[in-house]
Amino acid sequence: MLEKLTKWKSSFSSQEGTNEIDDINVPRHIAIIMDGNGRWAKQKGLPRIAGHREGMKVINKVVRKADDLGVEILTLYAFSTENWKRPKTEVDFLMKLPERFLNKELPMLMEKNVKVRLMGTIENLPEHTKRAVTKAVKDTEQNTGLILNFALNYGSRFELMEAVKKIANQIESGSLSAEDITESVLKENLMTAELRDPDLLIRTSGEIRLSNFMLWQVAYSEFWFTDVLWPDFDEHHLVEAIAVYQKRVRRYGGV
Repeated sequence: MLEKLTKWKSSFSSQEGTNEIDDINVPRHIAIIMDGNGRWAKQKGLPRIAGHREGMKVINKVVRKADDLGVEILTLYAFSTENWKRPKTEVDFLMKLPERFLNKELPMLMEKNVKVRLMGTIENLPEHTKRAVTKAVKDTEQNTGLILNFALNYGSRFELMEAVKKIANQIESGSLSAEDITESVLKENLMTAELRDPDLLIRTSGEIRLSNFMLWQVAYSEFWFTDVLWPDFDEHHLVEAIAVYQKRVRRYGGV
């Protein structure tokens, strides 16, 4: 069983292993589960927060490369609704990272014409975190380049429940009937309503699961899993993932 799983995972990460990519067939929306910061730190005998600090530095490189390649949307899983279960000291540090990253990188994001966007629930975030992310969204709202979509305090099951509640309210108000509910109606009530679904989902650190991330949106996404821990992920790994993506045939249930 373990041998089969290893073969299955490697088929997602290292198959067809050329890093040459076709500029015309670059995935328009890439979503990344940035995993492995804690294990990276543990391997080096460092506290977990050191891994988160290093992981934050990787975002700059990935954003720049994605923009250079013509990616239109980059969604990063920054903090899940389940991450509140972690030790308070770690959560407190994680809540400081958006402020640190955005304060430092906002000039670069403006220069690259990047538009910052959020999905998740910000109401229960610390005030300093809310201020930082709200400012970044406002300052970049007129930008027309790459959309950098941070999933912050995000969970897909919560998102789906909120969508169902919105639809129920519309039915109660008489603006929608049950017979009118379609996939499009549900999509319009998700946090990604104005975004196309991810073409490519990347997860680092060797884990092979979605962890409550964009469960509806990745129904037909291509998956690429790698053993590389997020702090070690770089532009070359992004290109490798895209190269593998381009060798797959997306049939969407057809032939």
